[in-house]
Amino acid sequence: MTSVLDQPTPVRAGQGFDVAALAAWLRPRVAGLDAEPELLQFGRGYSNLTYLVRFGARELVVRRAPPGVNIKSAHDMGREFRILSALAPTWSKAPRPLAHCDDATVIGTPFYVMERVQGIILRAKVPDGVVLDAPTMKRVSEATCDTLAEIHNLDWRAVGLGDLGKPAGYIERQVKGWAERYTKAKTDDVPQIDRLGAWIEERRPTESGATLVHNDFKYDNVILAPDMGSVVAVLDWEMATVGDPLMDLGTALGYWIEPDDPPVFQVMVFGPTNRPGNLTRVQFAERWSRATGRDASNLVFYYAFSLFKLAVVAQQLYKRWVDGATKEERYAMMLDGVRAVASAALVAVDKGRIDRLGD
Repeated sequence: MTSVLDQPTPVRAGQGFDVAALAAWLRPRVAGLDAEPELLQFGRGYSNLTYLVRFGARELVVRRAPPGVNIKSAHDMGREFRILSALAPTWSKAPRPLAHCDDATVIGTPFYVMERVQGIILRAKVPDGVVLDAPTMKRVSEATCDTLAEIHNLDWRAVGLGDLGKPAGYIERQVKGWAERYTKAKTDDVPQIDRLGAWIEERRPTESGATLVHNDFKYDNVILAPDMGSVVAVLDWEMATVGDPLMDLGTALGYWIEPDDPPVFQVMVFGPTNRPGNLTRVQFAERWSRATGRDASNLVFYYAFSLFKLAVVAQQLYKRWVDGATKEERYAMMLDGVRAVASAALVAVDKGRIDRLGD
């Protein structure tokens, strides 16, 4: 079973740092780090970078912003550390944070360190040896949905996150803020995203309430138990805040590709949600609604807005490549992603639903 647990790989070119400097900073703050450190890297995400630092048998995880990126709200290590520090004492699915450093001279960027949680992470490429038959996917999708509902049922004030966000006006700020991000990152004319943005602005709903929201909830941000029957941890809290939980539900649904979705959807699979046995988007929303006691209506807006955000992120990444801030070739293809994701959202908008989009 160890072979199918999420495993790090060698550090990618241009993303390493001085692990001896990290160890020197950590040893006075974290006990049991006497062995020489070994540095490895997890995943291939587009946002904050995640590393494993192994001191003999002791394993720690380091999260830091990508070098050369200056989007403070999306790469605020202190904020992410604070959220985990508030959640971990009372919610078992929050990894335990150990130390935070805002001194960029130590390893090149601010960072924080947390305990490693062992388990299985499902990404677009399924780990060798992991069997994802229909009964397994049913358990995984239900456990994932239930975990999102748990987040929205947490008492965010009681754990000390009462001042984390500004719930009033959350949806309006989100819509305007993401539209502004697109304008700043725009490089080419993309009529699909222009039409999508106008539709979202015209149909902005009123607030449904406020909860803690994760803002990036998907399969590769949860760690599953080895039997894949439960979620043991939720990762990547960099964009978490307090806001309307329907927006967070929409974000999760935006990542949830179904097997009968049109081809334009299939190119943006973030995990094996399109395998038999998974809840459908509608089933996911209905299960979430029962668990939270909240009305999951007007899903087309929340779903379309989640895809709009993904298109904007793709545009921001493409602009980084255009500006020469990165040389990774995968970024060069991001403009096609902008068009594809916006087009996918318009399918739901034109049909007025989030299911049967291939009909």
